[in-house]
Amino acid sequence: MATEAKAHELIVSVSPHVRGKETVGRIMWTVNLSLLPAFIAAVYYFGPRAAYVTGLCILTAVLSEHIYQVSLKKKTTIGDGSAFLTGLLLGLNLPASVPFYIPIIGAVIAIVITKLLFGGLGYNIFNPALIGRAFLLISFPKLMTIWTEPTARFVALDAKTTATPLGILKEGGLSQLMQVFGDKTELYMSLLTGNRAGSLGETSVIALLIGAAILLYRGYITWHIPVSFLATVGVLAWVFGGQSGFFTGDPVIHLISGGLILGAFFMATDYVTCPTIRKGQVIFGIGCGIITMLIRLKGGFPEGVMFAILLMNCFAPLIDRGVKSKLFGAVKEQKK
Repeated sequence: MATEAKAHELIVSVSPHVRGKETVGRIMWTVNLSLLPAFIAAVYYFGPRAAYVTGLCILTAVLSEHIYQVSLKKKTTIGDGSAFLTGLLLGLNLPASVPFYIPIIGAVIAIVITKLLFGGLGYNIFNPALIGRAFLLISFPKLMTIWTEPTARFVALDAKTTATPLGILKEGGLSQLMQVFGDKTELYMSLLTGNRAGSLGETSVIALLIGAAILLYRGYITWHIPVSFLATVGVLAWVFGGQSGFFTGDPVIHLISGGLILGAFFMATDYVTCPTIRKGQVIFGIGCGIITMLIRLKGGFPEGVMFAILLMNCFAPLIDRGVKSKLFGAVKEQKK
């Protein structure tokens, strides 16, 4: 009888049977951990306000998922870290100056509308954190574009508003950017360390690259999307980004400004919303780079990473379908 009981517990499936050691929770919490350097840099440059905004996003995201699932008598999944990650990413995509209701609204939109109504983790079409930010930018454009000057403070209450490097570059060109930062060396150092205005998590490139290195080392992401994304932005910035004609642009400024590093390594590589085939991932990254530079150079916004990733999310299934390998020995059906 014991043997029969055990037999009923077995699941019969077609071989080969592969079981990995990784779990959804382990992956999600590792990604959360990899964003810790960027969060610390945000708190260092923008003070307690950065922790307040990010913490409010995380708390709202986790509570929204828990309340939604409990109300529908479903198993709560807040322990897997995915809601925490969505809140963290949303918080790192917001300015330090936003009022308290902005993170709350954005997190509810990201979790309930973008993720849970589509069926939960693994079924969402778009990146939840980016949809949350896009909704906030459309609904509250003024509040979402008030940037504060980082002063590496912990007790200062007042902060001076200023423009982001990409905003200065778009409005006044490279010459005005040099007036603000002094010279290119100082500009590059400010962009790398995070001493510039912008969203909380997009400022310190060094902090973001430390987190990206963790994900690459653990094999949670591959180079295909980030490298193709960054390479496309760099080439297009060099060819079309200059004011003196073709091939006079500065690709470095575009590569380490704005939300490119955060988007390329932590958001465009989202398992659910990007292609699964390596060749498709390269195409996905190139598409993100093209749209980003089109918006930066010709669009009405100084930054285009968010819109680029969301637009390419629409094409992810189509890209996978177009580049999938043919079955070995398969015979193409003849048209009659």
